[in-house]
Amino acid sequence: MTQARDRDLLAWLDRHFSVHLPFSRFARNVALLSLAGLVPVLALYVALAPGLGPHLWGSGAALGRFARQIVTNGLPVVFVVNALGLILFAQLRARRIAPLRALALDIPARIGAFIALHLAIYPASAMLFGSFGGDPVQALRVTGSTLAQSAGFANLSGVYLYATLLSALPLHMALVGQIMQKWRPALQWYIYVLAALAVFAMQALSLTGLSILMDRLLRSI
Repeated sequence: MTQARDRDLLAWLDRHFSVHLPFSRFARNVALLSLAGLVPVLALYVALAPGLGPHLWGSGAALGRFARQIVTNGLPVVFVVNALGLILFAQLRARRIAPLRALALDIPARIGAFIALHLAIYPASAMLFGSFGGDPVQALRVTGSTLAQSAGFANLSGVYLYATLLSALPLHMALVGQIMQKWRPALQWYIYVLAALAVFAMQALSLTGLSILMDRLLRSI
């Protein structure tokens, strides 16, 4: 039963995220996976944030700014982070990279992309949309502190971070399954889920630590 689930998961990933797919179809599938992860987490954030829902529905301007932030910040971040992980997995399935190395590269690639995109998008938002008082330097200064709170689901960056968890869950389950195949091929499916969650926890802790260090550096600008 467990091996059948593993094969089904691998077959699904191979069908939708293979290196042999045309780029347009691969990008479309990554976008759909990203939306599938982003929408429920975003809905949960709006529901939990005190007064946010009524504020958005009662003000067209606030809703427009909120939607713009999701489209220009959230979706690109989730899309790129997911794409990097899925490209690594596709390389693994094409036998161009070993499973353990793929997982070892996946973690820093996701963290690095998450931080780098925020460092680029925040100043761009300041210049294009007047965010952060229209000051790109101020936008940079608050990037570290904002990302340091992501793991606590305290802001929209937390939404983007946890959206990558939902999107990456089947991928990390498959990666762990590939790594464990040589030693324990018959593990129960929930072990893979727990391992995937552990990988994400490692990423969240690493992101928080790096963001705190980055905050100290950027505040000296």
